[in-house]
Amino acid sequence: MGTDRPARLDEATLGVGVDVLAERDADLAGIVGRHGPPPLWARQPGFATLVHIILEQQVSLRSAEAALARLVAAAGEVTPEAIETAGPERLLGAGLTRQKTRYLVGLAQEVSAGRLDLDAVETADDDDARRQLVAVVGIGPWTADIYLLMALGRPDIWPTGDLALAASMRTAKRLGAIPRADEQTAIAAAWHPLRAVAARILWHAYLQGER
Repeated sequence: MGTDRPARLDEATLGVGVDVLAERDADLAGIVGRHGPPPLWARQPGFATLVHIILEQQVSLRSAEAALARLVAAAGEVTPEAIETAGPERLLGAGLTRQKTRYLVGLAQEVSAGRLDLDAVETADDDDARRQLVAVVGIGPWTADIYLLMALGRPDIWPTGDLALAASMRTAKRLGAIPRADEQTAIAAAWHPLRAVAARILWHAYLQGER
């Protein structure tokens, strides 16, 4: 871990990255030509965003928003202290699943105890940041990668577990099937060190109906 913060995408660097990839990859250039550059989709780093991403695991964005609203109703706010105080019984009573309740209470305990330091995650390099996150029960590779990509703005993250992204890659690259994780990694290698920019371009295409 170094003293300098890793590179972070913002609106300006995203625009530069889109231009670089459009020159490098005709398929990505076609998407940008049809739909314009993608949004940054930035999220605020910290506990509340990580909770929200956990709630998004394996459900629609609308379902995750509903779950977040139930969490806020039960706990009052999305902080480690509030979730620990609410406890499993109140979260379950508000309609959260048993699995997500276990994940969120466990995460709150890890942060409160200092075993997960989100400030340290923010300054760590990609591999170390991912290692720190996935050490927590309930945070797998997809959750860690989405946090790195959207909350920390890391420019070279490719979340192989994202189904929408894989579907968009299939369409953009005219593949016969949804690419496996290793196939995604091989294709995305051509976009290094801007794989998170390519991901935004492909998500943008997916949301525009290119599936």
